[in-house]
Amino acid sequence: MTRPEDLLTVPTPALLLDQHRLERNLARMSAHVARLGARLRPHVKTHKCPPIARKQVAGQFGGITISTLAEGFAFAEAGFDDLLYAVPVEPGKFGRLCQLARQVRRLAVLTDEPTLPPLLSAAAEAAGVSLDVFVEIDCGDGRTGVSFDHLDRIEQVARAVASAGRLTLAGILTHAGQSYAARTTAERRMVAYLERDRMAHVAAALEQRGLAVPCVSIGSTPTVVALDEPLPPNFEVRPGNYVFFDAFQAQCGVCAFDDCALTVLTAVVHRSEGKVVVDAGAIALSKDIGAADFFPHSGYGLVGDLAGRPLGLRVAAVSQEHGRIPVADPALLERLPVGTRLRVAVNHSCLTAAQHAHYLVVADGTIVARWPIVQGW
Repeated sequence: MTRPEDLLTVPTPALLLDQHRLERNLARMSAHVARLGARLRPHVKTHKCPPIARKQVAGQFGGITISTLAEGFAFAEAGFDDLLYAVPVEPGKFGRLCQLARQVRRLAVLTDEPTLPPLLSAAAEAAGVSLDVFVEIDCGDGRTGVSFDHLDRIEQVARAVASAGRLTLAGILTHAGQSYAARTTAERRMVAYLERDRMAHVAAALEQRGLAVPCVSIGSTPTVVALDEPLPPNFEVRPGNYVFFDAFQAQCGVCAFDDCALTVLTAVVHRSEGKVVVDAGAIALSKDIGAADFFPHSGYGLVGDLAGRPLGLRVAAVSQEHGRIPVADPALLERLPVGTRLRVAVNHSCLTAAQHAHYLVVADGTIVARWPIVQGW
């Protein structure tokens, strides 16, 4: 443990994690999912940090969602043994997938391609492992997956999985990414229930065609937060961003600004008329402009003082290691000399966290822990 004044001397930029807000966010989501009657399989891509994942799965069944194989190996080494790799699998990763499967009790992958399961099964056979496979469904996001209304194609993929010797059909999976374009709670709720209903329809259609659907996997933070009715018993949800939230989620109304647990500590390195420049740029903050479609002047993050209190400022522009903050009020500018420490509430916590090597965990202004972040793919 270090002293509170170490926030004044720790090298910047640094990634600060508010422990109290983190634990409050985790407790709220666990209670909410329990009310929905679903299983919680949190997506760890937001934080990429085993100590945080242990807190997420406390009281849950223990499964997690990963977005990189580097995460998979790191979390397997940390003792997590039920992993869902939620990026469509392709042959170039078969070798590493099979290696990871040897290290865990269960590894699930996903595909929307009917020619892939026989190839994956052959690789698993050669490696002496077995894999669970989800058929990915597109419920309106348009990124990956078979469209929910193309039932014959979905059946074709599902049968290819079910007939492959080393594969087990785990169920169907979707991600309603279109929820991030919703502007109101009512719009997010509409997307959430459309996701639920379309997936329930696909599951029923497959079962009518003789294919078991053990699990229906859904969810993003906006859609899971919006749900307010119990889900069918075979549903699991995969929110991730809720651990930290961020300025984007707060500006869109998914959470309050007081829920945002992640900030970047930065120092003023230049002051001149109408602006200051800090040492947190594109690498420290990411170049995600967040909710610009909703709030054109949201910039690259919202600026607070060392205690995190909002100053009404934003990071308006970034280069690799510089962030430019307009300051129109001369009195406020006078209070921001070179060396002043500021905290930036980031637009997209997932992208920002991935830029850093570790979190400095802060409780009541004191750095209480340093937690590593898994990097790479």
